Amino acid sequence: MAEAETSIHLSPAAAAELIEGGADTIDVRTDSEWEAGRLEGARHVEVNELTANAESIARDEPVLFYCRSGNRSGMAADAFRQAGWNAFHIDGGLVAWVEMGLPIVPEDGTVTSQVPR
Repeated sequence: MAEAETSIHLSPAAAAELIEGGADTIDVRTDSEWEAGRLEGARHVEVNELTANAESIARDEPVLFYCRSGNRSGMAADAFRQAGWNAFHIDGGLVAWVEMGLPIVPEDGTVTSQVPR
């Protein structure tokens, strides 16, 4: 996967390949966004909790972050890459994933806007 070797920004198709290869997939969105729809097999760690949970993320395996549009996950992937992780994110986020026709769970799940708390 040449794209993964050169950039933290992965297309939904390249991200799907990374997930199939066993990447740790982390949803950095809010609780309400997570409940509305998510990638199957993903873990939920809100972006503000990533630093406190960094030790739960393996450094020797690829990690894929995602959010609604790619902004929060892009910042997370960049920070983790700079700290030594093999980190990536879905360019365009879950919106781009769904637009490509890729599945989310639950089957009737949706991609919602971030809701202020």
